[in-house]
Amino acid sequence: MSQSTATVPLVEFLAQSNIESSPAWELIDGRVVQKPMPTLFHSRLQRNLVNTINNRADGFEAIQELRCIIPPYSPVPDIAVIAEERLSDEDEPFNGAPDWLIEIRSPDQGTLDLQNKILHCLSNGTQLAWLIDCQRQQIWVWEGENLPIIYSGADVLPDLGLGLELTVDRILAMTRQKS
Repeated sequence: MSQSTATVPLVEFLAQSNIESSPAWELIDGRVVQKPMPTLFHSRLQRNLVNTINNRADGFEAIQELRCIIPPYSPVPDIAVIAEERLSDEDEPFNGAPDWLIEIRSPDQGTLDLQNKILHCLSNGTQLAWLIDCQRQQIWVWEGENLPIIYSGADVLPDLGLGLELTVDRILAMTRQKS
């Protein structure tokens, strides 16, 4: 499959055999897009943030690279945080928008495409979205229908009321945390 500018219906996209190859393919606004290959720091941040959330957020599960079906989109957020009662017992993509979506911007990734994915999820039930920009050392945060707020430094980030008390500095430090 190659990235294209032609639009593809969701059903046709989901029938493709290689959409789960690494890195994953997404369907965003009718366009087939392959996610960038993560770097070392991106992968560490993703792992460490998932572990932190899962160790401290009762009733929710943070999952890396989980395909979501949110017609007509099929995004694969870097991290999807979902209330446990919403998760299926079946091994399949998640039907619906995650409660909390976290994207980590790669150096060669534009923010407009990521924001488009985030806005679609927010308009379909996502309550909280973070866009982590390590290069700019800031995190854009959307809550519900509010405009995004940009956090930096020692700012404590919203977390669905889970009490994680994560700051931008602490999250950025996770890029160098080996375990």
